[in-house]
Amino acid sequence: MAEQSGLRFTETHEWVKQQGEAATVGISQYAQSQLGDVIYVELPAVGQKLEAGGRLGVVESVKAASDLYSPVSGDVTAVNDELKDHPEYVNQDPYGKGWLIKLQNVKESGRLLDQQAYDALVEGQPH
Repeated sequence: MAEQSGLRFTETHEWVKQQGEAATVGISQYAQSQLGDVIYVELPAVGQKLEAGGRLGVVESVKAASDLYSPVSGDVTAVNDELKDHPEYVNQDPYGKGWLIKLQNVKESGRLLDQQAYDALVEGQPH
């Protein structure tokens, strides 16, 4: 699995990249591969406050719909509007063009995994 510099992960397969009190959130390569082709992404409104572990939206694929959870607490400052017309970005580039939301006033959750711990978690998952 490709190393993603500075990313932390949740056990529910979301990632977060923090820069001070700001953060970008998405879903992992593993999560998008398990979902299959993403056809729709529901994201929160800008200005919404999210709690770590709280629901942030839904991703729908040809296989299923899955809830998304925020890895950290914070205020939504941006959503990836490109995903409305191009939900496939989640599959094609989950750590780049497929990002979901940006947060400000971030409070980190202690439950985040580093790359090594996340890779170990994924190794134990069915493929």
